[in-house]
Amino acid sequence: MKGFRTFLLRGNVVELAVGIVIGAAFTALVNGFVKAFLTPIVGLVSGATGDFSARTFHASGVTFPYGIFIDATISFVIVAAVIYFLVVMPMNRMQEKFFPKATGAPMRECPECLTAIPAAAKRCSACTAPIAPTTVVPQGGPADK
Repeated sequence: MKGFRTFLLRGNVVELAVGIVIGAAFTALVNGFVKAFLTPIVGLVSGATGDFSARTFHASGVTFPYGIFIDATISFVIVAAVIYFLVVMPMNRMQEKFFPKATGAPMRECPECLTAIPAAAKRCSACTAPIAPTTVVPQGGPADK
């Protein structure tokens, strides 16, 4: 029981639960917006009486409610755009600012298989061929002075 309590109180589980609850509330908000504003506008443009979600077509006695699908598509596009512009883009900018990409170790090609390997490597990680290491001069070393 103690392990289960520890699992539940871990930060990731709580953050995930909060994210799911907020996501569900946001989805309800977007669905309400689509049904109250966008569906009537699309319905008016398409010739419906303002309720586009009720649009259907019939084939061989089967009813296809395509208006419901279009409502769901509009909701998805809105949710995806909001998440991208208000969550993903700011998060990427913040990560670039606080965690700049590290310049990788100097690379060279393996003379046997031409795979990119670190310049200081003594053996190729792809073909395992032994290779004479090259001397790597760190930045700010004798070559820079």
